[in-house]
Amino acid sequence: MNLIYQIIIPALLAFLGTLWIHPKILKIAITKNLVDNPDARKLQRKPVPNMGGIAVFFGILIGACCSQNLFDEPKAFMLIAAMLVMLYTGTIDDILGLSPMIRFAIEIFVVCWLMYASGASLNCFWGLWGLWNIPAWFAYPLTIFSCVGIINAINLIDGVNGLSSGFCFMASVLFAIIFHYSGNDTMMTIAIAAAGAIIPFFLHNVIGNNTKMFIGDGGTLVMGIMMSMFVMSIIEKNPSNNILAIKGIGLVAFTVAILAIPVFDTLRVMSTRILHKKSPFSPDKTHLHHIFIECGFSHVGTTVSILSLNLLVVIAWFISYKLGASADLQLYIVMGLGIAFTFGMYHFLSHLLRKQGKGLQILQCIGKCLHIERKGFWADMQNLIDKL
Repeated sequence: MNLIYQIIIPALLAFLGTLWIHPKILKIAITKNLVDNPDARKLQRKPVPNMGGIAVFFGILIGACCSQNLFDEPKAFMLIAAMLVMLYTGTIDDILGLSPMIRFAIEIFVVCWLMYASGASLNCFWGLWGLWNIPAWFAYPLTIFSCVGIINAINLIDGVNGLSSGFCFMASVLFAIIFHYSGNDTMMTIAIAAAGAIIPFFLHNVIGNNTKMFIGDGGTLVMGIMMSMFVMSIIEKNPSNNILAIKGIGLVAFTVAILAIPVFDTLRVMSTRILHKKSPFSPDKTHLHHIFIECGFSHVGTTVSILSLNLLVVIAWFISYKLGASADLQLYIVMGLGIAFTFGMYHFLSHLLRKQGKGLQILQCIGKCLHIERKGFWADMQNLIDKL
């Protein structure tokens, strides 16, 4: 019975909530011309409504509020409030535009408020490098830096159809699993509600035609602050996390593994901009998903490829844990693969593009295999999704 109330009902209600409100938000966006217009940096060819984050947040709220867990845990209310602030911030940015510095300041404020209101922070390393409790003077700046980085990493992968929503679905499921084993039912319910809410949006975004909508900055900022809270909940010092640490799970390595591709790709892009004496917030087309598109991959092929790379990092972490690797070694494996799949992959694909040789032809063949032709089964699916 607990499984039904904690997992099935929240996921189902979140799914139905997003499914119900999506066409209504889409109609408002089209009527009011709330769209993301194409430009030299963006990959779409026509204006696309970008209010999808509102639909996803609505679904999460419906799914999470059906559970008693939400009302028993103050941290859950703090997280919902923080997500709401980020939704407003991102939606204003989508419609009117905000300067990077203003948005950056708001992100810092929300993270600080969430730490203060919930009492959560990255205050324990759980034996990593021999460190356990972290003093407040170090834990608070580390938490702000890490959480703001996560928020922007989630925001910056929103470049091709299905990538940010597909990643957040995968991450939410993985976080829900670890919360289940640690006994953190409140965060598990929110994570599973997020997974359920994302599914209808993902289907419209990837398969739909007339009903396609971007998640927008409103959606990515909501997902970013939610992922930040999940990370804080896993790494903060509390008895439930101690259960996981005793089992040999490298908690820091686990969180880095889930967020590997967005985080390391953001570090690569921003460090490259700084090396070229540009603002780290200046827009360009140097993200990992851009290079996959240049190599001939479709949006779907790019999304599948990048999510697969991230999943490989998680699988490698899990294997290292099962083989009894220390918390240090688990982290080194995760970081090594994260760097290889972002820094290394980007430069390798750039090399293939410059050479224009057989390697690029093989890669293009792989891209074609991952491409979805809008005919037959997929045409029927598109018509079905557009009718929902």
